[in-house]
Amino acid sequence: MQLTRRQVLAMIPAAGALGVGAPLAAHAEAPADHARLLTNAVAMLAGTTATNARPEVAAKVAAIESTARSRLAALSAAGPDELFEGVPLGSDDTTLRRTTTFLYEIALATRAPGSELYGDLAVQRQVIDGLAWLHEHHLADHDAGYYGNWFTWEIGFPTDVTRALVLLAEEVDAHRPGLVGTYVATMDAYLRAGVDGDVDLDSRFHTGANLADITTNRILQGALTGDDARIAKAITDQATVFATIDPYDLRHGVTDGYYADGSFIQHHSVAYTGSYGKGLLTRVVQTVKILDGASRSSSADLVQVVTGWVRHGFAPVIYEGWMMEAVKGRAVSRTTTGYTDVRIVAEAIVDLSAYAPAEDARALAAYVKHLDESSPETLDSSGFASPVSIARFADIVGDTSIAAADLNPDEHSVGFDAMDRTVHRRPGYAFALARSSERISKYEYMNGENLLPWFQGDGAYQLYLSGMDQRECYGVDHYTTVAPDRLAGVTAPVEQRQSIPELYGERWYENPDHPLGFTSSSESQNTYVYFPQATNPHSGGATLGGLGIAGMVISDDVPYVDKQAGILPEDFVVYENVRATKSWFMLDEEIVVLAAGIEGRSRRDAVTTLDSRIAAPEDEVEISGAHRDGSPWSGTGSAPLAWVRYLNATQGSAVGYVLLDEQDVDLTLDSVTRSRRAIRLTNPNTRVTKQVFGLSVDHPAAARPAAIAYALVPHADERTLTSYPGPLSVLRNTPRIQAIKHTGLDLVAANVFVAGNQQAERLSVEGPASVIMRRHAGAVELALSDPTMARESVSVIVRGRPLGLDIADDGVTVSRVPGGTRVSARTHQAYGATFTARLS
Repeated sequence: MQLTRRQVLAMIPAAGALGVGAPLAAHAEAPADHARLLTNAVAMLAGTTATNARPEVAAKVAAIESTARSRLAALSAAGPDELFEGVPLGSDDTTLRRTTTFLYEIALATRAPGSELYGDLAVQRQVIDGLAWLHEHHLADHDAGYYGNWFTWEIGFPTDVTRALVLLAEEVDAHRPGLVGTYVATMDAYLRAGVDGDVDLDSRFHTGANLADITTNRILQGALTGDDARIAKAITDQATVFATIDPYDLRHGVTDGYYADGSFIQHHSVAYTGSYGKGLLTRVVQTVKILDGASRSSSADLVQVVTGWVRHGFAPVIYEGWMMEAVKGRAVSRTTTGYTDVRIVAEAIVDLSAYAPAEDARALAAYVKHLDESSPETLDSSGFASPVSIARFADIVGDTSIAAADLNPDEHSVGFDAMDRTVHRRPGYAFALARSSERISKYEYMNGENLLPWFQGDGAYQLYLSGMDQRECYGVDHYTTVAPDRLAGVTAPVEQRQSIPELYGERWYENPDHPLGFTSSSESQNTYVYFPQATNPHSGGATLGGLGIAGMVISDDVPYVDKQAGILPEDFVVYENVRATKSWFMLDEEIVVLAAGIEGRSRRDAVTTLDSRIAAPEDEVEISGAHRDGSPWSGTGSAPLAWVRYLNATQGSAVGYVLLDEQDVDLTLDSVTRSRRAIRLTNPNTRVTKQVFGLSVDHPAAARPAAIAYALVPHADERTLTSYPGPLSVLRNTPRIQAIKHTGLDLVAANVFVAGNQQAERLSVEGPASVIMRRHAGAVELALSDPTMARESVSVIVRGRPLGLDIADDGVTVSRVPGGTRVSARTHQAYGATFTARLS
């Protein structure tokens, strides 16, 4: 029997299980070599003479110099109240950030060996004078200065300024010796740090990747000022970010960070590995680089833990070089996504491999090669942030002794219980499922990004096929051209909804006089506008080897419930959701989906979308199928079909859909043209045209609560589809229990949603639970979990001859009962983890 994730995690050394708090904190206890810290930071940002002389780094150095020269030209042409031409200062925080970024980019070119601006004191003094002018005119008045997004003032401009001061430290001391102290005091003021410059760890802004940014800046500021206490405190604070989150023992109430199951959460409840998670990965690797040799403490334990993040958190959600949409929050609406996201992760892994033990270093290097070779877009290392990373990447790619290798097993099913995500991988495809609950947000909208997000956490899924350029299948163009209520896997009401800017005329709901105090950065805005949570407690699943199941109850979100309770203002717009109970059974050749109790509510129709796929306008797309009597079908329309096949003949990709009950399905293939600004206000106004294939089932409001059962079959040909249902059968599909059987796998699996005993062939499940039972190699393998995360224990009775225990996870007990064998797992504070047992 394959090891469960729980068993694998148990094998990780103590440092890996507990997080990096202790190993990182050790650096805080040792005096820091300030000069070494600064030297390390300069090398990380600007490269070294050795790295920058390499031909692979030449393009990066040229880009650094070219950018700096364009900034210098804008500096020379500046008008009144601006440092750079066309970047007026005084009321828009984005122009402030552009100004400090431009100053940093000029400073960088003067410290990058190989740049013609390298060592140019006159240019360095221009930057230093520019920093002084900016502070005097736009930053010194701390009360007047703070406008716009808090991020600009606490993280954005301090990052640029701190880096510029590090790069120009010697010349700042000579030219304006008081500038560092002046800026540090101002950055502390905007950070609202305490009297001793301490960061408020109880602030909801100072968590996760945000706190990592803040504390990295403060480490470097301490090195500039010779302040050991500041460095030590910043390292200690950063250790809280990198420590594994224990949901039952939260520190400062923070839920943001990495969890033991590989999940990553930011903004309290958003599944975010692919955006803030990659940012945090980058920060911790930068910390390793900055601290290298700067204290007597070793970073070995820290490196080991971060290697675990890569293996268990990142690798499962990257498919052939593409970052999966299910873990990207509002970033799904950006044009720079997917393969570009993975480039950032790859750079961190490249750097991590330089500090890891030999065996881990080789595995990480092999994975970097895999990312480069498996993607249709090879990794462009010229886009790496550090010239040093570019040189290391070239060494890895050029090492013929390293064979490309994925960190994922070929057959892998991963339940990220802490963030309501499931990833299922097989040779040839990967399946990613996004759920939500009272713990996890339905979606994330913010700052005009991801304008149409409403159903992204209601069981939406992506089916990635191997060998494809995923930009042609998913990413920004998928969300642009596919209607938000027709995302694959979603059951949605038939109604029109409006985006936040359409509803309120700006990017948030403004009502500061209401008792809840709605402003752009208020907690109320987070709760009700930016990333509202669902209200269902049931969302989870179980894994058994490479097989997996998941289930959830579709519910209203918090805004709708609170509006009905009279808590929200009259003009605040909310939307009622449908009702449905859903399960996903992830097997070898197919993914089976069951839904029951489907109601549009409030006299609305509902629709379940089995799949929505996009194709280029010129691609040859064919739709075929068969009626239940076996007669053929082709094209679009509505019919009671047994199966459907989508084929993109141009791309050589196909997906089959098997209807496991009697349904009239609707098939559409439309040419859709929309602007990318339809989903993100700051996207270029680029109009995208795609063929959009849709397969759906309607649920009329006048009908009784509906049910549907179907299977997705990746790469299916017509012969395969005609063989269904074959070994596959649906045992139960009700709001109480959903269960299937697969005789080929000798498997029975069930999700139970209600109290009491529910039967599925030999299984009798007691109360809400997810259960997989499989006969394999002469034994009965069993996996069970608590998808509510609230039960003390879950139990199942296997009917038939008494079974004896061979091996089980801690917390599992087995006993004989009349007519069978009871298997119980103590799920108290297990946070949805799977418990397994092998019986014979």
